[in-house]
This record gives sequence, structure tokens and C-alpha cells, in this order.
Amino acid sequence: MISLQNVTKTYQIGPSLIKALDNVNLSIEVGEMVAVMGPSGSGKSTLMNIVGCLDVPTAGTYSLKDRKVEELSENELADIRGTNIGFIFQTYNLLPRLTALANVELPLLYDGSKNTKARALEALEKVGIEDRKNHKPSELSGGQQQRVGIARALVKNPSIILADEPTGNLDSKTGVEIMALLQQLNKNSKITVVVVTHEEEIANYNDRVITFRDGSIVSDKPVSDKTVISDQYLSDRIANNEN
Repeated sequence: MISLQNVTKTYQIGPSLIKALDNVNLSIEVGEMVAVMGPSGSGKSTLMNIVGCLDVPTAGTYSLKDRKVEELSENELADIRGTNIGFIFQTYNLLPRLTALANVELPLLYDGSKNTKARALEALEKVGIEDRKNHKPSELSGGQQQRVGIARALVKNPSIILADEPTGNLDSKTGVEIMALLQQLNKNSKITVVVVTHEEEIANYNDRVITFRDGSIVSDKPVSDKTVISDQYLSDRIANNEN
């Protein structure tokens, strides 16, 4: 699914050349759920930008589904972002004047899709928040806003979800709910999930933990005692509106 070979990314800042990624080699298979950790400035965000086709390597090769990303045009990159990758953000990035349904519908409107409201409602149903479809973000809790954000990421049926600190603004119980939802999507829909996090507890919900420091991978290990949340737990939380 995702393959980085000898990937380096440098930035020119004033007279200095900053190496954000340094000869990174990494593979993520279809259906894996992977955590990316590391201190600020370690290269996590640069990695996510490249994996998400928001940036290209300075050197090396990034292949997504056997397509070399650095050889693609801007239109082809935009098409991949729109159809293959769903993004989830720490701050939700919802438009405050739009309802939950309208926020989820927005990516479909941009590309002229049909049946947009029905597809947006289906995505809200997948994350158990269809009963809040007419609420604006200010009328939703943090967990509910994040579930709307996840629905927006799902609405175009991506094969990959990139989640940047998805629990960073949430209390611990709601964070468990969000990770349970990501696990459910990974297991039931076979979506490849990559989660950036600073929290070891959140990393333990994944299959692997990849740790960066100074632009390089210093550790890539399977999670030996993975935390698994049952589908029933998530259903009960949603049914009781504990979110």
C-alpha cells in the first residue's frame, strides 16, 4: 500500500538547509493500523504530508499502490487525495456555519458527485452520529465533532485514513471511543490507518509503532499487547450518548 525508499526531504530556511526526513525506508501493508511517534521536529508531520500526497520527497521514492508519487502531476496528486486518502485532524477543521451533514457533504460537492446528501448521511451513520446531522459544530461535544470529522474522511470511501493527533483535544474516555471507532473501521472495512500521536496509550491501539527522531526512524516494532476495544463497547457508548 505505502512504500518509502530512501526518502529524504529538505527545506531551505534562510541560509540553512533543514533535513526534515533523512533516508527513510518504510512499508505499510494494506489493512495495517500503524502509529507514528516522536518528539516535535522529529519528522512526523513531514512524513504525513508526503504519505498524504501534500508534498513530494526531495530524494528517494514514495510509491502508493505501486504508483510513484513524485512522477505524478498536480491534478493526479489532487485526485489521489480526493479518492484514496481521508484526513482526520486534531482540531476537527469543521466549518462552523455548516451543519454536521453539510460538513460531511462538502468533499462530494467539490468534485460534482451525485447523491451527496445520501452519501453524507451514510457516512454519519457509520460513525453513529446521524442523529446530530442538523447540528452545527458549536452544538456538538468534542467527541461528536471528531466523529463528524471521521465521517467526512470516510465519505469518499478512501483506502487510507491519516489521523493527525485525533485524540489530542479530547478527554481520555472520548479518546478511547475515537480509537475504538478507528479500530472498527480498520477491522470491518479493511481501511489502512496511520495515526500520529504523542501518547503511548493511543499508540497501543495500533498494530505497529514507528518512532522518529531527527528525521530518521529509530524504532519500528509490532505492538505486543495491543489494546482492542470491542464493537459492543462502541455501540453502547453511542447508544448512551456518552460522547
